[in-house]
Amino acid sequence: MRSEKIRYYWIALSCYSAVADQSMELKPGLSAIVTGGASGIGRALCLALGEKGVFVTVVDLSEEKGQEVASIIQQKNANLHPKLDIPPAMFIRCDVTNRNDLQKAFGKHLATYGGLDICINSAGIASKIVFHNDQTDGAQTWRRIIDVNLISVMACTQLAIKAMESMKKPGVIVNLGSAAGLYPLSSDPAYTASKGGVVMFTRALSPYKRKGIRVNVLCPEFVKTELAATAVGEKFTERIGGYVPMEMVIKGTFELITDESKAGSCLWISNRRGMEYSPTPAEEAKYLLPSSSLRKNSSSTFFQKIEIPQSFDKVVVHTLSHNFREATSIVRAPLRLPIKPDQVLVKIIYAGVNASDVNFSSGHYFSNSNKDLQSLLPLNAGFEGVGIIAAVGDSVNHLKVGTPAAMMTFGSYAEFVTVHSKHILPVARPDPEVVAMLTSGLTASIALEKAAQMESGKVVLVTAAAGGTGQFAVQLAKLAGNKVVATCGGKDKATLLKQLGVDRVIDYRSEDVKTVLKTEYPKGVDIIYESVGGDMFSLCLNALAVYGRLVVIGMISQYQGEQGWEPSNYPGICEKILKKSQTIAGFFLIQYAHLWQQHLDTLFRLFSSGKLKVSVDPKRFLGVQSVVDAVEYLHSGKSVGKVVVCIDPTFIEPKPKL
Repeated sequence: MRSEKIRYYWIALSCYSAVADQSMELKPGLSAIVTGGASGIGRALCLALGEKGVFVTVVDLSEEKGQEVASIIQQKNANLHPKLDIPPAMFIRCDVTNRNDLQKAFGKHLATYGGLDICINSAGIASKIVFHNDQTDGAQTWRRIIDVNLISVMACTQLAIKAMESMKKPGVIVNLGSAAGLYPLSSDPAYTASKGGVVMFTRALSPYKRKGIRVNVLCPEFVKTELAATAVGEKFTERIGGYVPMEMVIKGTFELITDESKAGSCLWISNRRGMEYSPTPAEEAKYLLPSSSLRKNSSSTFFQKIEIPQSFDKVVVHTLSHNFREATSIVRAPLRLPIKPDQVLVKIIYAGVNASDVNFSSGHYFSNSNKDLQSLLPLNAGFEGVGIIAAVGDSVNHLKVGTPAAMMTFGSYAEFVTVHSKHILPVARPDPEVVAMLTSGLTASIALEKAAQMESGKVVLVTAAAGGTGQFAVQLAKLAGNKVVATCGGKDKATLLKQLGVDRVIDYRSEDVKTVLKTEYPKGVDIIYESVGGDMFSLCLNALAVYGRLVVIGMISQYQGEQGWEPSNYPGICEKILKKSQTIAGFFLIQYAHLWQQHLDTLFRLFSSGKLKVSVDPKRFLGVQSVVDAVEYLHSGKSVGKVVVCIDPTFIEPKPKL
């Protein structure tokens, strides 16, 4: 009865909160349990949660301090919950190294508040005895540190996961690590070992995102607490830039709680570098192996046998024109078998639509003269697709019939396509999300690494951010620990970008982009991922910071028009970049083919672990005959996410998310 009453109360408060502030996600009525909540960081987080109207259970060994924290929250929130017969906060005395104590604490919380939304494992200790001088068996020194700082965190995380699973509700767990878990603290090796264990333990739990449970770890450098005074001296603290403000720790914790893209994430906080996520994607790439489901020797198959027809439909360019509808037609082509020894026949399931399809149909991607191009017609249209391998040539030994595959060569707007085996990219499933990772995802991933030379702690601006490639750019920039600004046109697109974790969304239909950038970012933007061109390019160049890098990956605003793609002039561009030591870099994906598989593996791994979301536009385009409509829809500016054509509608089936 009590839990039902709480649930009803939570719904009512949530509705009120949604009206009052739609961006707030820490709403009154949620419940949290905080271990080590009587002092230090744990105490600050209990009070901060209490201020949000969250029901808080303070778990600690110190009854006097724990009761004090609970009492403060009760007094402040008495008016917020006047008609509820449960306390806004309560204290439970508990030794976190005692399994029975922990089970009772979690049990009492669930019985009182009817569920668990947030668990913060903050309990931690350090030793005053230097490890190499310790003459004891470690029971009260280094062994105790491991028990409190690591084993109890694992035990509390397990109990929290079980509680959240039993309630069938999403939840967030934040474990308190330390910067000492990211780099060694020689004065206390046991403390470093325990916190390093917390970091790796938490990162290994990222797959729980699939169940709606996100587990993250916060790693601040030293905050002015009793624990910090024990672990390090004042001189060392001064050398690393002083104590980290408690406000920054609270801000980082709330980010890990509210940002739904964060799962298995490690947030490092320091005065020297601010807030950044560790490791960066570039650092991860040094040790990560490709997912086994993506390896070329994968033996998994979707179909043991695929029916191969005598002919198939495909879209071809028969006339050079930027008007895709006028330039193309659907033709029936014979399917000739056997294929050449080094080739692969792919049955296309999904094909990706790109803004540059109109550049291809107008001949802009070919260096030949117009007369020479005419002799090449008809051209097979479409840049990317995923499907099933239907046949392989005699010399192809590393690929099997029935396995999923992706390709980025001309001709994907077809029911079947034959390509050289070297162009095949193994994938786990022939899904629309994987199509989005190809041209759109790879462009963002490789361009930000190679052309933008992206680091952490920067301000990154992404234009046309709700499109196929923009959605990847904003997320990868956030995952690298940057502040992300994004432009878009329309409420639906703005909503998507907020869900993807963008810090500042500029909807150019309701705000002036130039004014916002000049007012809110007076020092300029460090990195710009630009795909619009025209006036937007000029605006971005003027908003670029000293040493800034502007990466041009396209210019969609210039692709359509009566004369097609026409070059633009930007007077004074050399003088501008000279004055501020700026860099303007172009990026064309085809020139980075040697990096495709590596970056595709990384994108798929991030997607599978829940760290990366892939938005596919909900509008359905079925069959080869819908390709022209899909291209025009993309250029209409109405699309949100990646536009995809399902070439084979019979393949659509209910399936779990990857």
